[in-house]
Amino acid sequence: MDTLKQLKNELNNEYQTTKRFLAIYPDDKNDYTPHPKSMKMMHLATHITEVFGWPGFMLNSSELDFAKGGMTPKHFNTKDELLHVLEENHKASIEALEKTSEEDLNPRWALKNDGHELASWTKYEAIRHSLNQISHHRAQLGVYYRLNDIELPGSYGPTADNPNF
Repeated sequence: MDTLKQLKNELNNEYQTTKRFLAIYPDDKNDYTPHPKSMKMMHLATHITEVFGWPGFMLNSSELDFAKGGMTPKHFNTKDELLHVLEENHKASIEALEKTSEEDLNPRWALKNDGHELASWTKYEAIRHSLNQISHHRAQLGVYYRLNDIELPGSYGPTADNPNF
């Protein structure tokens, strides 16, 4: 089985779908949130673009410790900024996967906060987790869109707004 090819294909497919979602991002709704405990729309969309960089980061590190500042969240204001970072992060992760061997997917990778381990996976499992995060958060963004009467593009098939997917 060619695990790396499968990961690249899935990342590419998620990229194309996410690009359709971000292409219709409404710049005038950056602060929209459906609930006080929910992320603001721009923060959510920014997070999605950042997750595309996770596979490359994971392949080139053994952990992320939030308290040590291994990744600093970015702050964007426009759809164009989102699309630009999505492109950069997708490209970096694909390049990292292309330089990786199957054996490189076996070492452990950990998520920590001030040395306290929150989660630990093989690098393969960590990358799979990041791919799950993309679809999860993009679905959240779809709810935000629906609540704002923004037509939804298809993700894995047609939507009520896009029946001819």
